[in-house]
Amino acid sequence: MNNNSSNPSVDVDQKAKVDIHQKVTDTIVKYLEEGTLPWVRPWVGNDTSYKIPVNANTLKPYSGVNILLLWATAKANDFTSNEWATFKKWNEQKQSIKKGEKGTMVVYYDFVEKVDGDEIKKVPFIKSYLVFNRCQLTSFKPDEVIERPLPLTTRLHHVEEFVAGTKAIIKHKGAVACYKPSVDEIHMPKMQKFIDTEFSSATENYYSTLAHELVHWSGHKDRLDRDMGKRFADEKYAAEELVAELGAAFFCAELNISRSPRPEHASYIENWLQALKGNKYLITTAANSASKAMGYLNKLQSVAI
Repeated sequence: MNNNSSNPSVDVDQKAKVDIHQKVTDTIVKYLEEGTLPWVRPWVGNDTSYKIPVNANTLKPYSGVNILLLWATAKANDFTSNEWATFKKWNEQKQSIKKGEKGTMVVYYDFVEKVDGDEIKKVPFIKSYLVFNRCQLTSFKPDEVIERPLPLTTRLHHVEEFVAGTKAIIKHKGAVACYKPSVDEIHMPKMQKFIDTEFSSATENYYSTLAHELVHWSGHKDRLDRDMGKRFADEKYAAEELVAELGAAFFCAELNISRSPRPEHASYIENWLQALKGNKYLITTAANSASKAMGYLNKLQSVAI
């Protein structure tokens, strides 16, 4: 999916006669108003739906806000698969959708050429289409063998290697986790200060918090150069917090870390609701920035090899 969604002048899909940005925002707002975060879902049993969603035809991962939209549907319907495809593509695989099943909207960005005086400009626009989860197929059996999570020790060894590959400066000091742009350092409480929660170990909670700060770190002016705003002072700071929150969710899903809601999520929800209701472009922009951040962190792994 093209990530050029920060431009608020993108056209609306006229064919659908609906403001897609508003529809996407309304979907996320609905879950937040219910007090749930569609991007926070610990693994239970054989459930792999919290992994990054993939196209069942190409096996390519979805990105940006599409991850949130598909996670939200999977969570609401207890889907146990992370594979999605359009009605047409499932049919091409000789599969059929169960009667009465509804598709989930995903979006993509494209460009149309428009003449502006003597220039031809590419104008971005957003389109939507519907996809169905593998669990919605008539052939799906609830007891199908689904990939199980890796053992905890194996997962965390992999995470340690990933974090080291970023070469971020991480200092363990104090009682607050934060990224300090002025010195380009991540400050974390010592690992033993973290506690076990219902679905996540203290160690997993440590790494999911570190993931949040690594996403902030990726936005430094010498990296992805995001405007992170002034702490607790403006909308840009609130937007950056949403980017870090979503980026941490993508990080945990990709690296197989279970993640329980953090205590501060309750207060964040109210702030995010207010911000989303005031800016219909915020969730798509934040999700796309989070995907870019995860892509950047992944790219550093190949550089480190």
